[in-house]
Amino acid sequence: MHIAVCIKQVPDSAQIRVHPVTNTIMRQGVPAIVNPFDLFALEEALRIKDATGATVTVLTMGPPPAEEALRKCLSFGADHAILITDKVFSGADTLATSFVLASALRTLNERQPLDLIFTGKQTIDGDTAQVGPGIAIRLGYQLLTYVSKIRELDPAARRLVVERRAEGGVQVLQSALPAVITMLEGGNEMRFADMPGMFRAARQEVEIWNRDGAGITDLTQVGLKGSPTAVAQVFGPKPKAVKAQRIEGATPAEMAEAFVDKLFADFPQLEGELLAHLDQLAGQDSGLAAPQGESA
Repeated sequence: MHIAVCIKQVPDSAQIRVHPVTNTIMRQGVPAIVNPFDLFALEEALRIKDATGATVTVLTMGPPPAEEALRKCLSFGADHAILITDKVFSGADTLATSFVLASALRTLNERQPLDLIFTGKQTIDGDTAQVGPGIAIRLGYQLLTYVSKIRELDPAARRLVVERRAEGGVQVLQSALPAVITMLEGGNEMRFADMPGMFRAARQEVEIWNRDGAGITDLTQVGLKGSPTAVAQVFGPKPKAVKAQRIEGATPAEMAEAFVDKLFADFPQLEGELLAHLDQLAGQDSGLAAPQGESA
């Protein structure tokens, strides 16, 4: 089996700040990490490798420093790494990004046929969850999104069974291979890199593909030219200045009474609405009780 895992190097969202004047993201001094959701995808691919002996290739589109994220994945156990980088890719939105990744995966498939492609459910810097489905559509592969667990995998029969998280429950789906899977968080836990893996990752060559290496000839589909999305403004929510208030009282009943008095004082219309609702309920109760009184 041959498994590809698409990852992305992203700024650590816990340390991102928004410029108070320009309303743009300030990336200076913010450390770059592997997108956390992509690590769940990588771990699932490595578990399949442990069970079947599959080959795992990680790839990413990004600037030259993204090579560090690929080496991190190599230290966990990935076999090969490919960095897709070219100045013409700059400014790509999800549409242009999926085009570049799909082209690279198509080229990789010609070298060694792909059985599975994993991505995280989304990235923490965009939260669109569009790249994985975009890759599947462009390649014509089966698409399985928000997968929490792979129940069965039969490479010989070219089929797999997965659990997919959905609103209101869990779906159990069977699909043919090849397929694109976007992994949900929490289905597994990323392993630690051991010392031999770290040494191997430091020595191993990371392949560098430009537009030609990725098999891209139509430059109108990449970068800013291929990106119809325009970000008008980025801003952080304004912090609320309202402070918490403490309700005093010797007993729970007194505290409850003080809370209700404070609530009605701050929202006078609420008291009137509540009393009108109670009167309506009382009228309904008296109407139901009348027939019982007559029969008695």
